[in-house]
Amino acid sequence: MRRHRQSLWTNVYLSFGAALLWGAVCMLLLALGFSTISYSALKTMSFIGIFTLASLVAAAYSSGYIYGRFRRRKGLFHGAVCGILLYAALSAAGFFVSGHPADIRKLPLLLLAAAAGGVAGVNSKRPKNLTDQ
Repeated sequence: MRRHRQSLWTNVYLSFGAALLWGAVCMLLLALGFSTISYSALKTMSFIGIFTLASLVAAAYSSGYIYGRFRRRKGLFHGAVCGILLYAALSAAGFFVSGHPADIRKLPLLLLAAAAGGVAGVNSKRPKNLTDQ
């Protein structure tokens, strides 16, 4: 007899954890890529603010998108929660590294980008391997 194992996406807390982990990895990889481009190709640091905002927006959007795509419900609300939790993680990391939390002006940016990603994820095509929801 075959065992039925529930998906990671049936548990709300594990779903948020997986989506936030994906967003953090995206943010780290994009920040590393943009800093490499800024250092090697452009040879100037004048675009680093734009690159930072682009990596934050892409990470928040992808986090909300992944959560919305696999949970398939409440994309706007849960995407916004992903943005808030991503800001909290970013702020905690900034506090531990430099002693200062992240700027509060990043919160609306992350909130809107993750909410848009959540809506896009819910309205996207259903994943093929998602059978237990």
